Amino acid sequence: MSPKPKRTQHVLVVERTERRTPHMVRVHLGGPGYDAFVDGADPEKLAMTDKYVKLLLPAPGSGLEPPYDLDALRATLPKAELPSRRTYTVRAVDPVARTIAIDFVVHGTDGLAGPWAAAARPGDRIALSGPGGGYAPPTDPDVTHVLLGDDSALPAIGAALEAMGPDATGVALVEVAGPADEQPLVHPAGVVLRWLHRDAAGAEPGTLLLAATRELPRASTPVRVFAHGERAAVKAIRRLLQDDWGLAKADLSLSAYWALGRAEDRFQEEKREPVGAVFED
Repeated sequence: MSPKPKRTQHVLVVERTERRTPHMVRVHLGGPGYDAFVDGADPEKLAMTDKYVKLLLPAPGSGLEPPYDLDALRATLPKAELPSRRTYTVRAVDPVARTIAIDFVVHGTDGLAGPWAAAARPGDRIALSGPGGGYAPPTDPDVTHVLLGDDSALPAIGAALEAMGPDATGVALVEVAGPADEQPLVHPAGVVLRWLHRDAAGAEPGTLLLAATRELPRASTPVRVFAHGERAAVKAIRRLLQDDWGLAKADLSLSAYWALGRAEDRFQEEKREPVGAVFED
């Protein structure tokens, strides 16, 4: 088996940050690396509303600066001290400001990427590769759009809503902690946007999203579904959409962005195991 090709690292600079909600920080990245990132991107991937990048984040206190010679670092450092790779959706690309915006869910000091974003300051540098991606809302006016997700999918859902035509119809269900975590999202008048607040209900992540999806009527027109978020919830939604709604796999853009009770590294490892599969073979 031939080795995987090395990902091209682009080093971007923090231009500014903004606290969108109590639990979400938007980081605007630019600098000289912006042009190399855009010029080197697959245009089809760059056009996707769920386009994502792989961030390389050093261990806190390591003193490592991008770009990273990962082969050399693996030969000299223990695994725990190597830069960690994290996957994040690009919320927007601004060709005028020459920046890309990435939204980070932040829960205090939990995790690696969230604390980095909360502490980021103009001039900080970060290495990333990509973009990847596979979804953009179809332009067919007969298609009913169904967008389902939690906080982690909010950037992709927001981008998808903005990309839809004015006559688009459908529904978007977004689960967040509470009212303060709602964001103003531009969306067509025919797409109903509904927020679900799990803290008020004392619900575990994904529970309200699954329950609200079960309450949706089966659309009679062609349907295109985008559902991303907590793994157990997405797997249950997949069963509902395929078994009860009768949708084909081609109608569905589904994946798990995270899993309750799993650290990011273990979650990524499980993607290669049966427990990590969203679709059944």
